[in-house]
Amino acid sequence: MTQFSYSRVSLFNDCPFHFDLRYIKRLTELPRYDADNPLIIGNALHTGVEHDVETAINEYYNAYPVLTDPIIEEALKLEILIPKVKAFLDKNFSDCELIHEYKIDHYDFVGYVDLIIQAPDGTCMVMDFKYSNNIKNYLESGQLHIYKDRLERDGFSVKKLAYMFVPKTSMKQKDNEDLFHFRKRLIRAVEESEVTFVPIDFDEMESVYFKNSVEKIKRTKDFSKRNVTKKCFSCIPKFAPNYLEAIYNDKGEIELVLPKNERRERKIDTKPDFWIYADSYVGKSTFVDNIPNVLFLNTDGNTDNTTAPVIPIKDIVTKSGRVTNRKLAWEVFLDAINDLETEENDYEAVALDLVEDIYEHCRVYVFDKNGWEHESDGSYGKGWSKVTTEFNNAMKRLKALGYQIGYVSKEKVEEITLKGGVKRTTFKPNINDKVANFLTGTVDLTLRAYVDSNDERFLQLKKKQNVFGGGRFDWQVETIPLEMDAFIEELKAAQDGKATKKKEKPKRTGRVKKEVAVELEDGETITATYEEEQPPAEEKPKRQHRSRTVAEEAAPAEEEKPKRERKARNADSDAAEEEKPKRTRRSRAAVADDDTPPGEDAPAEVAGEEEEKPARTRRTRREREKKS
Repeated sequence: MTQFSYSRVSLFNDCPFHFDLRYIKRLTELPRYDADNPLIIGNALHTGVEHDVETAINEYYNAYPVLTDPIIEEALKLEILIPKVKAFLDKNFSDCELIHEYKIDHYDFVGYVDLIIQAPDGTCMVMDFKYSNNIKNYLESGQLHIYKDRLERDGFSVKKLAYMFVPKTSMKQKDNEDLFHFRKRLIRAVEESEVTFVPIDFDEMESVYFKNSVEKIKRTKDFSKRNVTKKCFSCIPKFAPNYLEAIYNDKGEIELVLPKNERRERKIDTKPDFWIYADSYVGKSTFVDNIPNVLFLNTDGNTDNTTAPVIPIKDIVTKSGRVTNRKLAWEVFLDAINDLETEENDYEAVALDLVEDIYEHCRVYVFDKNGWEHESDGSYGKGWSKVTTEFNNAMKRLKALGYQIGYVSKEKVEEITLKGGVKRTTFKPNINDKVANFLTGTVDLTLRAYVDSNDERFLQLKKKQNVFGGGRFDWQVETIPLEMDAFIEELKAAQDGKATKKKEKPKRTGRVKKEVAVELEDGETITATYEEEQPPAEEKPKRQHRSRTVAEEAAPAEEEKPKRERKARNADSDAAEEEKPKRTRRSRAAVADDDTPPGEDAPAEVAGEEEEKPARTRRTRREREKKS
């Protein structure tokens, strides 16, 4: 049965169209790396309240490919706001137990409670953190009411509900203001702000509304309606998600090609899509040239050190009489994608060298098509939107072809200012941040190549905060030589144990039961039964039960009377031990190997040994009573 969360049902009520894309079609949403991303900041805020500021800041920094000045400024806010929240909790709930990030996991519902405050008498308050100034909108939410109902099923005695609103300070740097004074003004504004604690009353009808919405989702077949409540953030262009599998037309409509609903076997990936960037003359193109069956789409003409086939991405100028015709480089790039889509070939990988030049060709194409000189010549936001849509659609088409994709870029070195005024150097691809964030979402890993002081070339694998990069692999080393063989070897090591393994069923072997008679010291005889494994035979003989007499004859003489002696607990001397009779304990004798086939007599020498002392049979209780 499907587990429903409050956010899932809320999205359906606001916009069935985006509910369908996210939860039914399950499209891959490319991450947004804005400094004020509410999801990233919210996670960091919760971490800081539960642990400490340092842990929260590290988690916040590690969520981004590389640090920027706006990210540093958001971290400055968190360093001030987290202690404010913790001070409020310590002041008002010092004698209570705080339960952070409690997971409600029912068969039909799943949710995460930010904070449960449990008093000494066992009663609880459920608190939810909101990093927002829109208090009124959240007070109408039914989230906490549903959490109360579900927590009581888990045994909590919930008596109060409340929101903790953490103020969101938004400021822009003035034109005549330097970074130092802007940050001082920002810090002063955040320090003057205060957290707001808002208790609310429980409304049991919210659970009823939630159940009705769940039933409506199950019955719904058509999810084409959009922004029903006018509250869907995904329908606002600024906050609209960018799906990897979606191609957008000029009207903003999504064209989808869904994969088959089949499980794929997990394998070690030695051909990941990647993005490599480095300074000039480091050897990034030479590194990519070592990929088998790779096709280069080259923009800068530097192909002397590579051997792979090349399609130059440049303007093509032709003359027909006095008429000069120009085919723009972006159109050449689109033609290359069309050929890769429609023509049969034996290429396995496609390398874009350089990808930032291809983006610039896209801009020129859009300008020429619309008669612009810059994106700002279009109406508000239209110019940037057209360039972004054109570029993203082309890259998604290329990605969907199934080739291994490799982006090659030059390196851009910038400086950011940390909170103490210290400058820190950052390394990133030579392309604007928004395009970089999109491209890094379409590949499996982003790598930086560099040359050290000894003129040796290396590849940076593990992520660093001042180096744009990251990926989906658990690297065992930080750097490796800039060689394809070393790269493939580390790829395999990073994925060790993640491939799908097929278990072989062991062959079953036959078991044969055997019995042996054992005589104990007190005169009683017992029968011991054991199983012996035998390899499977071509013809399985009929199983025959061995008689007790045969088993007795086959038993070795030395094991007829097994004894386990116990030492006396209070033995003072050897003489005292000799006077006391030895106590024996009944035990089963170990079974000796017997090669006699079932149903045949034992060898003569074994039978002779048994004749010296015939086996004693066990008498029943009735026989003993008759004899007496």
